Amino acid sequence: MSSRRTTDRERRESLSYETVDLGVLVIGAGAAGARTAIELVERGVAPEELLVIGKRSHGDAHTTWARGGINGALGTHDPVDDWTVHAADTINEGHFLNDPAKVETVTRRMPDLLRELDGWGMPFSRTDENEIDQRYFGAQSFRRTAFAGDHTGESLLQTLIGRAQELSVPYRENVFVTRLLTDDDWVLGAAGYDMETGEFLLFEADVVVLAAGGYTSLYHRHSSRDDENTGDGPALAYQAGAQLMDVEFVQFHPTGMVGARYGDEWDGRLVTEAVRGEGGRLFNSDGERFMERYSPGQMELDARDVVARAIAREIDEGRGTDAGGVYLDISHRDRSFIQDRLPRMYERFAELGVDMATDPVEVAPTAHYGMGGVVVDETGETDIDGLYAIGETMAGVHGANRLGGNSLAETIAFGAVAGEAIAGRLARRHDSERGERTVLHDRAAIHFADLDRLVRSDGSYDPAALMDELRDLLWAHAGILRDEESLSVGLDELAAIRRRASDLAVDGPTSRSFEFVMNLAFALDVAEALLRGAAMRTESRGAHARTDYPDRDEDWQRNIRMTRDAVGAMRLETTPVAAPSDDVQAALDAGYELDYHQLE
Repeated sequence: MSSRRTTDRERRESLSYETVDLGVLVIGAGAAGARTAIELVERGVAPEELLVIGKRSHGDAHTTWARGGINGALGTHDPVDDWTVHAADTINEGHFLNDPAKVETVTRRMPDLLRELDGWGMPFSRTDENEIDQRYFGAQSFRRTAFAGDHTGESLLQTLIGRAQELSVPYRENVFVTRLLTDDDWVLGAAGYDMETGEFLLFEADVVVLAAGGYTSLYHRHSSRDDENTGDGPALAYQAGAQLMDVEFVQFHPTGMVGARYGDEWDGRLVTEAVRGEGGRLFNSDGERFMERYSPGQMELDARDVVARAIAREIDEGRGTDAGGVYLDISHRDRSFIQDRLPRMYERFAELGVDMATDPVEVAPTAHYGMGGVVVDETGETDIDGLYAIGETMAGVHGANRLGGNSLAETIAFGAVAGEAIAGRLARRHDSERGERTVLHDRAAIHFADLDRLVRSDGSYDPAALMDELRDLLWAHAGILRDEESLSVGLDELAAIRRRASDLAVDGPTSRSFEFVMNLAFALDVAEALLRGAAMRTESRGAHARTDYPDRDEDWQRNIRMTRDAVGAMRLETTPVAAPSDDVQAALDAGYELDYHQLE
């Protein structure tokens, strides 16, 4: 035994790695990470004190796939709209599981933050009076979704990158973070590797910000790229000791492309809600505009969970297309209107042989957004000192179902909030507050030794194949409709995948298989939280629909939190939801509601 321990220690000591010493490490180069970095520098943090890292090339973040718009109560078309109504719509759409304080943070700040983006050169679509234009989005009482055609996310990220470059914010591409390093509930930094060279990397930081996205790519059919949104952010926080919350709530966007018609490459890719926001209509294979039966008041612009379940039912009951979808038709609009308001959608379908000005497109629900994530306080800090989580990585803003247009809003609002709080923290810091360097390097060396063994693993199972199995599992057992028996089977199948994941075949540190190993390690924990939360929540609420518990239960107006215990097992508990502020409650009591027929 003594000889074996010596061998392990010598192996650890022989491993080399690059060390990067920072004030702030931002993990994730999308809108949330970029906006945090901008706020830090604008509040006096020297650019050399921080670093933004991403898994892909700079500017290639998942933000670019958010097309429809970004919310803020500017009142461009509807002056009665204000932040309190925006908050009320958000809480109604979240079925009263949202953290009201976090909702208020987003909705209060967004009007000024939209104007700030405009000042930085964001190419918003404009009204005839040259104001920022705003469109209807599902379940919103007024037109408050600002947009840049149907490429809002892409334009937003380019605007933020441009601003960050003006401020000399440093970034590093192609870095995969594999572990957060902590000591006594204090973050010390992060470990990872360079995906191009395979070199191990150690980031020593006073503060770490997780802005690494969500987890909907864990489903067979999803709107993300296959290797994005695999749960990195929530899993990194959970494995370090932070709490997760509401992971069972997964939004299935009503309109994803149907691969059988357009090809597997496009299966599940988003057809932006802006198509319906600009008047697009849904029809089944019988030519019936079926939302008249499900939601005659709000029609295609009812909440996403309502429209997604309606489409799923039409397909299940035999009124779907041969390709397994329904029709989305905006051909009643003029060609010039479609080209102006929906340019990316028009171009995409034209390249696939469909003219949106004359023909419908085929769509079906697709996993799109995880409402759950990491538990954070009012500034985005977790219960691990110095560790923040923002954007889709955090929980609290969206409750049981996200209001369309709020995802980009959350990234901008909490990026600004976290940046402000961290800048103040750094201004007050003392060297004595830093964790012990020897602890950081000792823990990093152990982790790198584990990675080194894994890189050389010659096991029986292909990690990419196991990820595909996991995606099929969640689609089958934790999809749009759920029940106790199916969730139980899903948990059993997940345990079997976890056992096989201990015997993997890896092709080296720069291989795709090693990346898939890391994705799988994160995905297994998030999938377990999702399945266990869905099994525990014996009601239907928002995006969580139980066929064996079809009604909402007011006793379940509680959040489910997931914590890793001392032996690594997942422990679940529930916590009550706070009450809204008096201003927001007044807006809720007023009962504002979208009238779809204003679009007719």
